[in-house]
Order: sequence, then C-alpha cells, then structure tokens
Amino acid sequence: MTPVRLGRSDLHVSPICLGTMTFGEQVDEARAHAILDRALERGVDFLDTAEMYAVPARAETCGATETIIGNWFRRNPSARARVTLATKVAGPSRGMPWIRAGAGMTAQDIVDSCEGSLRRLNTDVIDLYQIHWPERTVPAFGSLYYDPSKERSQTSIHEQLQALDGLVRAGKVRHIGLSNETPYGVHEFVRLAEAHGLARIATVQNVYCLLSRALENGLDETMHRLGVSLLAYSPLAFGLLTGKYDAGGVSGPDAPAEARIAKFESVRKQRWGRPEAVAAARRYNQLAREHGLTPTQMALAFCYTKWQVASTIIGVTSLAQLDENLDAWGTRLAPELLAQIDQIRWEITDPAA
Repeated sequence: MTPVRLGRSDLHVSPICLGTMTFGEQVDEARAHAILDRALERGVDFLDTAEMYAVPARAETCGATETIIGNWFRRNPSARARVTLATKVAGPSRGMPWIRAGAGMTAQDIVDSCEGSLRRLNTDVIDLYQIHWPERTVPAFGSLYYDPSKERSQTSIHEQLQALDGLVRAGKVRHIGLSNETPYGVHEFVRLAEAHGLARIATVQNVYCLLSRALENGLDETMHRLGVSLLAYSPLAFGLLTGKYDAGGVSGPDAPAEARIAKFESVRKQRWGRPEAVAAARRYNQLAREHGLTPTQMALAFCYTKWQVASTIIGVTSLAQLDENLDAWGTRLAPELLAQIDQIRWEITDPAA
C-alpha cells in the first residue's frame, strides 16, 4: 500500500485505516491488542478512535477505546512512533449527558476533551484531532433534511477553530479535521482558517459506502477543490455489505446473534436497520457473487479504488475479519460491474444516507 497524503498536511498514512469503535464493547483488551499488532504488521499505520467510543455509546464504556489503545502504546513503546493517531472530540451531547454537561460544544469543551484523550491514549500529541459531529444542527447519522427551526448552535465555527488552533500551537495536536460534515461546514472552516491565519482542516470523516453515497452529490467537489481529504467510514455498512444478514435479516431468531446490528437495538434503530437498507444490501451482495467476488471484496474495493477516498476506515472484531478486509486490497472492479452498481443506485438512491 502506497501512503497517501491527508489534505495539505504533512501527514502521510496508509490508504486503509483501522477503526477501533468495537474495542471495549464487542472486543476485549487482549483481542484488541492482537488486532492492533496484526494491523501494524500488515502495513496499516493509521488508527482512528474517539472520546465517546466504544459503540454503541454508553456511559460505562465512554473513553474505553482510547484507554485500550493507550495501554497498547504502553506495552509497545515503539508503536506510537510508527502510527498516525486520530481521535475525535464529541459534538453536542445528542442525548449522551455523560459526555458533557450542556447542549452545546464550547471552546473549553474542545480543550478539556483533548486533554482527556491525551491522558487515556498515553501520548503527548494527537496527530489528527477531529470534531466528531458538528456543533450546528445538521442532517447526520441517517437524517436527511436540514431544519433551521431546530438550530441550537451556541459556539461559532470561528470560536471552535480558535480552540483547535490553540491546541496545534501548544503542540498537543498536529493537524485537525471534521466528521459528519456538510459542504457548508467544510467551506466555512477553510474560509475562516485562511482569513484569520488559523489551523486548516486536513480531512473530513464521513460515511461512504454502496448504501450511502450522498457525499458524491456535492461534498466531493467541495473537498476536491479545497484540498481536503476524505476518510470514508462504514464501508461495509455495519456488516450489511458482508452478506451476513442476507438470510436472516437484522432481527429475529435467524439473525446472526453476535453481529452488531442484530445484537444492539440502538444500532438497529439507526439507518443500518432500515428495511430498505437491508433489501438494497442483498441486491449489491448478490451482484458481487454474480461477478465471482464476495460481498466484502466488492464493497471494500468500491471504496478502496474511488478517487474521492484518501483512506478507508475498517472496523473489525476478529483477526479473521481484519485479514479479510486487508486481503481485499488490490481488488479491481470491472467497468461493467461499476455500471451495474450505478444502475442499482439509480433505482434505490441511498437507503442508508
């Protein structure tokens, strides 16, 4: 894997990133450390986490994932220097009062959250520090429409950027990014950074997969023209695009018991549990099989080879899943297969947008 540059930063990372949100919930510390070891052995030098992880989010596991990674660094002192470490400050609490008091996200919240992540991660600096979701009220995590009547923003983008810039100047953060953002948000963060000499965002981490391609309807142009890189998350749509739910669905006695959507009702109520998303996944998975590929190979190759994507974030619960995801690197999709993929999207658009 040839390293890729993130935005206009000096960060060069593997085009596959190991996402870690399962660590501390589905994956215990010993297995998490084994996954981290294997990923590094196989050339993955980019890790992504967040202060609110593990997922599904609970008060009892908030911060657990960062702690597990920090313990891995403590056990393997040389590993920290070998990886690019990304984490995220949670946006407004969204019904998770254990993250922070109040409904907004202040500049002080950003600073305090960074300090907490540094302690849990057992590191002096975070390579890429991202805002997990906007402080503004925006359509995200499956909602489709912006509703200005619900706007409750308390901290301007300029104030947020000043707080992030202060962390960069203090040497606690190297570069900054966003997540679950809109074209407006990306433009505004870049505009204000350039106007006021503040830290410039390098990346945006947004959902991107066969079931959720809304990014291609404008955000991709924004990021391309502004020199901001995409970190694509959920390339396998929480497992829908592996084929594991094709026979038994996401609930009921025939659903795979230990798989995320089936196991956690809170996840099932989100976009990935929609009947339309499950039905669409079955169509894509069958198309993969018709072309001699596994569903996982096709879904990952779609992300791995798209010009929009700098690095694809994979999340796994076992070494076998990790190896399968990494082995899909190098798979190329024939033009006729890509045309059939686009035809399905034309018919069903983005059921997990």
